[in-house]
Amino acid sequence: MFTWCRREKVIGPSLDLNYSYIHKNNFMHTAETHSAFQPVFDKDIFKAAMIITSDASTVLGKRWKDTAETVIIGGGCVGASVAYHLAKGGMKDVVLLEKSELTAGSTWHAAGLTTYYHPGINLKKVHYDSIKLYESLEAETGQAVGFHQPGSVRIASTSARVDEMKYQMTRTHWHVTPQYFIGPEKVKELFPLINIDKVLAGLYTPGDGHIDPYSLTMALAAGARMYGAQIYNPAPVTGLSPTADGRWDVQTPHGTIRANRIVNATGFWAREVGQMIGFDHPTIPVHHQYVVTATVPEVKALKKELAVIRDLEGSYYLRQERDGLLFGPYEKMEKMVLQDSWVREGVPPGFGKELFESDLDRIMEHIEMAMEMIPVLKKADIINIVSGPITYTPDLLPMVGPHHGVRNYWTAIGFGYGVIHAGGIGKFLSDWIRNGEPPYDLIECDPNRYGKWADIPYMCAKARESYGFNNVVGYPKEERFAGRPTCRTSGVYELMKGQASMGFHAGWEQPHWFYKPGDDIGYKPSFRRTNWFGPVGRECKLVMEKVGIIDLTPFGKFVVKGKDSQNLLERLFANTMPKVGQTNISHMLTPTGKVFAEVTITQLSPGEFLLITGSGSELHDLRWIEAEAANGGYDVDISNVTEDTGVLGIAGPNSRKVLQKLTNEDMSDAGFKFLQCKSITLAGIPVRAIRISYTGELGWELYIDQKNMAAVYQAIMEAGKDEGIDNFGTYAMSSLRLEKGFRGWGAEMNCDTNPLEAGLDYFIKLNKPADFIGKAALQEIKAKGLKRKLSYLTLDTDDIDPEGNETIWHNGKVVGNTTSGAYSYSSQQSLAFAYLPLELCSVGQKVEVELLGRKYPAMVIQEPLVLTEPTRTRMQKKAKSKS
Repeated sequence: MFTWCRREKVIGPSLDLNYSYIHKNNFMHTAETHSAFQPVFDKDIFKAAMIITSDASTVLGKRWKDTAETVIIGGGCVGASVAYHLAKGGMKDVVLLEKSELTAGSTWHAAGLTTYYHPGINLKKVHYDSIKLYESLEAETGQAVGFHQPGSVRIASTSARVDEMKYQMTRTHWHVTPQYFIGPEKVKELFPLINIDKVLAGLYTPGDGHIDPYSLTMALAAGARMYGAQIYNPAPVTGLSPTADGRWDVQTPHGTIRANRIVNATGFWAREVGQMIGFDHPTIPVHHQYVVTATVPEVKALKKELAVIRDLEGSYYLRQERDGLLFGPYEKMEKMVLQDSWVREGVPPGFGKELFESDLDRIMEHIEMAMEMIPVLKKADIINIVSGPITYTPDLLPMVGPHHGVRNYWTAIGFGYGVIHAGGIGKFLSDWIRNGEPPYDLIECDPNRYGKWADIPYMCAKARESYGFNNVVGYPKEERFAGRPTCRTSGVYELMKGQASMGFHAGWEQPHWFYKPGDDIGYKPSFRRTNWFGPVGRECKLVMEKVGIIDLTPFGKFVVKGKDSQNLLERLFANTMPKVGQTNISHMLTPTGKVFAEVTITQLSPGEFLLITGSGSELHDLRWIEAEAANGGYDVDISNVTEDTGVLGIAGPNSRKVLQKLTNEDMSDAGFKFLQCKSITLAGIPVRAIRISYTGELGWELYIDQKNMAAVYQAIMEAGKDEGIDNFGTYAMSSLRLEKGFRGWGAEMNCDTNPLEAGLDYFIKLNKPADFIGKAALQEIKAKGLKRKLSYLTLDTDDIDPEGNETIWHNGKVVGNTTSGAYSYSSQQSLAFAYLPLELCSVGQKVEVELLGRKYPAMVIQEPLVLTEPTRTRMQKKAKSKS
């Protein structure tokens, strides 16, 4: 059995891990546990930091700068990386302010794991950039970093885990990182001490390993200094004041720095720094423990370092630490500990290189599973248990980028895995700051994905869930239910919630699909077709043949008006602005011609525009619009009306008949044309109606005051009884839009794609007089010609459908990737959009799409598979006129 060999009851930060930690044992606990503790800190350092003096050099040992291009607040590995990359990229006057010592907070006690693997697509790039930097950093700076790269193996011991690994393999083949699906024998070869009785397979990533976080941070700091950055410590930030021209006065005990921008990289102090300027960032510290053993004879006898293993069912990681082992579990949500007192009361003054009381009982379940998988642990002696704070956001992803609501305030906070993210995020932010646009799509880490709805109860519930779910099976279309619903519920939520499987979109609840008697109801995730497959087909048939209604309230909704509104929007968007009472689809581009956003624009009255964007893009898009308005000095008023306005979509051949029963407005094709907008009354209630539908069928989007939404919904449902009206959800809408060849932002287009390769030429007006953002770049792209193009595929599959990001093969080579996919209920086959090289884009071209480890035949076809209703109507009119 594990034995516990330590002299002291409480472990201070005096452990000597990863070859180079040297810290003071400066922490003592009270008799109470976890949240009740009394940190003891270096009084001389703290006293020096609080001296307010005109001669900062007496404290800091260097000359104080009064101005800076960028001030980074926080000297952990992330903050140091941002400083390093900005300075190396050529930015002058980069300043990093650290309140006490570099690495104080979460960095110094981290286990230091590094991996190329990430279940998402975009963060793979962050991990790749981090590891490539760490491989060369020692040679560049002369500072040892203690980087070990024995590789890592994720262990599958259930059939669901095997499917998950096959699922992840197809999402990795089109990336640069090598990754291998291996059998038990290979797992044993990489980790000879493992018991493979329960091992079914492994996911092996060469080049993974671990690094000393302390030395890494020191190397990044050395590099930052080498390229001209200044690092001041101890230099706590005591206040932040915005100036009228968009800059910042950063106050410290040593003086004030006027900065063009600031970057909050303060780890578990992020919330307090945010509160200085009115933000309650949804970040919360959690207790994470790992165990270090004494020398294990079997480990010492090995001739090469063990690969890092991650036992997913046991929910722990394990790696070699000198001649012993280091083991870190993630407890279930009901057992893990949040440091929620810091959210309410702030981080205790002076806390920095301290630890919490350890609790071996809390992780005993995982220890027992680890001993079964790694039998040598049964006789190992524990010499240290490290229990320290790490920072979580509700969804476990960091908050990276410029923040909506103020100018030139950037965040790099909320890192549950700061060591592996530090290098890549530093590069990502540096590139964005210096070049004016993100180098690639990373919207899942956008700090603006959270709004005021992400309150403390929600944050605590989700952080607890996210920690406990660290190693759960990652299914497609995953839903997590803690903290839901938030305060963001539409006017019809109460009417729909018992009838549907709900999805979560930017704080809103939105129906994915609806139940009928006899359905297998509830959330039942799978890598194959599951319980929603039949009902979604029923809903598609409803919309194609009768009439359906859908809650679209999560759309982001803005009103832009004022003297310069037209000029602002002509500058922001590549399409021309619609006339009064008309609607169009427009795209905001980056300076290099990538697609930053897709927006539906309606001119309501002269100079007043309604902008509609996707739920996940609300503040992402609004920040970009507001930044351009401020930087360009446009005289406009921009309002976010998302919360106040509900949206119902009605679609299908009978939709006109249903609405006509409720209004005196002429709803005929001639009276209410496609892409027209009118203010009408339905059942006596004011409604703004736009004739448009993402289903591609006859339909309208109805914009209603939230308080009237339920009444309008009920009136429509009553009026549509004879026409067979019923509800449909977002899964059906996704299938229908794909059949019509409609693109989706975040899939077919994003900051990794330009609109020409995405097939958006119709919406891009290169000949319009306005010099819209990205115009020059797009003209250059067009002149040079494209290298790839979005293509439309049908697939021959069995019980599985593409969803996007799958690898495409041709003649045994990787040639592209899908962007989105679904089953077409109209044609009874699978569909996908995919990026392919030009030579493989011709109609009739055959390729293969990898799904769950098998390559399925696919063929490029002419799009769309199903003509849209306006196109069908137009063709019918032409046919009649000819006859």
